[in-house]
Amino acid sequence: MKITIAQLNPTIGDTAGNLAKISDALRKAKSDASDLLVLPELFLVGYPPRDLLERDWFIDLAKDALVELMLISTKFPEIGIIVGVPLECSKPTGRALHNSAVLVRDGVVLFTQHKSLLPTYDVFDEARYFESAAEIYKAGGETLVSGIHVCKFKGETLGISICEDAWNDPELWTKREYNIDPIQVLADLGATLLINLSASPYHVGKDAVRFRIVANHAKKHKLPFVFVNQVGANDELIFDGASICVDRFGNPIEIFPPFVEMIHTIDTGMAGKKWDFAGLDDIESAHDAMVLGIRDYFRKTGFKKGLVGLSGGIDSAVVISLAAEALGPENCMGITMPSPYSSGKSAVLSKVLAENLGIKFDDIAITDVFNSMKNSLKDVLEITDPSVVDVTLENIQARIRGTMLMAVSNKFGYLVLATGNQSEMAVGYCTLYGDMCGGLAVLIDVPKVMVYRLAEFINRNGEIIPREIITRPPTAELRPNQTDQDTLPPYEILDSILNMYIDNAMSIEDIISRGFDEKIVRWVVKAVNRNEYKRRQAAPGLKITSKAFGMGRRMPIAAKYDIR
Repeated sequence: MKITIAQLNPTIGDTAGNLAKISDALRKAKSDASDLLVLPELFLVGYPPRDLLERDWFIDLAKDALVELMLISTKFPEIGIIVGVPLECSKPTGRALHNSAVLVRDGVVLFTQHKSLLPTYDVFDEARYFESAAEIYKAGGETLVSGIHVCKFKGETLGISICEDAWNDPELWTKREYNIDPIQVLADLGATLLINLSASPYHVGKDAVRFRIVANHAKKHKLPFVFVNQVGANDELIFDGASICVDRFGNPIEIFPPFVEMIHTIDTGMAGKKWDFAGLDDIESAHDAMVLGIRDYFRKTGFKKGLVGLSGGIDSAVVISLAAEALGPENCMGITMPSPYSSGKSAVLSKVLAENLGIKFDDIAITDVFNSMKNSLKDVLEITDPSVVDVTLENIQARIRGTMLMAVSNKFGYLVLATGNQSEMAVGYCTLYGDMCGGLAVLIDVPKVMVYRLAEFINRNGEIIPREIITRPPTAELRPNQTDQDTLPPYEILDSILNMYIDNAMSIEDIISRGFDEKIVRWVVKAVNRNEYKRRQAAPGLKITSKAFGMGRRMPIAAKYDIR
């Protein structure tokens, strides 16, 4: 069967725009004499729509879009269209909706398959909105499943699944989340071709995991498998596409390029090529993911221009470099704001960086404003020695900078990009309403060690970020002769502890047993827990790791518990 895979970038709620993309894909499918066009999960309304699914008008919008799609399909009567859409549930109890795939051809819905496995971990909360298709029951001592069906179409028996339905492969997980495997059910029902509609978010290394899942299903059931994934970014989530078609032996017929829209027709009858697919390079994929994340956040929220406070440090240098690539240098501005404790080198390096990127640049000293505020507050803050700079005075400088950035944002319509990295945000080495100001936190899920690797990648074809920005000791420059390591452990140690505690949920005892100093481990863990209130107020941040701060990590602020 010739199938056109539409790896496309929907906008949530923009059903007219999403339908226009489907029309373009249908014209390509027609020119390729394709039998079937396959689009991602919930493509008609965009993924993830979240609480919009609880609005009646939004569901009406989805209904109208499906009717319009049926009308569009009459112009391409020879092509079937499989697309994701929310549909109302007919059950008298349970959730009001199904997450569904429909097969449309020549004005008629030929087949509907609802999603069975509804993830409720990490960033997913689908059981909040959707009812599962699958119902498990016993008959004659045998466990049976209803609600999962196959569909005959143009000589094939299609086994259609939706994203998570393919993720319960018993060969991959030591602990399985669900008690059924929908792909196994489809194969048992006589499917001759497996198709999965996905909106599977990116994180570093996930493409290799997906390939193993798809290839394993194909090899196990001796069936070709077509996996169609969404591309683009919506809020924190980045979707890399990287759609896959494999033959019945699990060999790839086609692996789509990541982070770009692509419409391409494949023949499922072709033999794939033997390929030990290892996935994308971590740093290159993280770089490309963040460029896409910035670009889509601006495009889908209506902003055109990005603004970054340039400190002469590596974090702000990486953020403005990513922004310039995503938005174009003509749409980016950097402002350096030296304080009494900034070295002259910081402003010079910031200007060189701005010149290398070709962005707009300004230099606004904050010394006079800082001295004025310090003088106004000296009695209430009990400042007796003006030469002593405590944390309060450090934070005042950061907040002056935040206020200046937001003033430029308000006046000229720039969106401020926050520059704090994951390591700093984890332990609270950041200032609320200061360096945390912004509409998007680009590096909030990037450990400090990875920031350095990103800087080197940005410089892969020539020096964009000045070498001295990369090699100089990291410092906030908020007091004389300050460096980050006055307060924090070395970043290599800090990042390792954070990975074990946050990503892998390891206990203090387990981390210490791996050779880390007990005092440092306890300080890090206490700092992470104590600073939850700061992260709750941070700007939305791009997710690139398997366990990011934000919507996928829900920890209480007002709580008292032993740190273990």
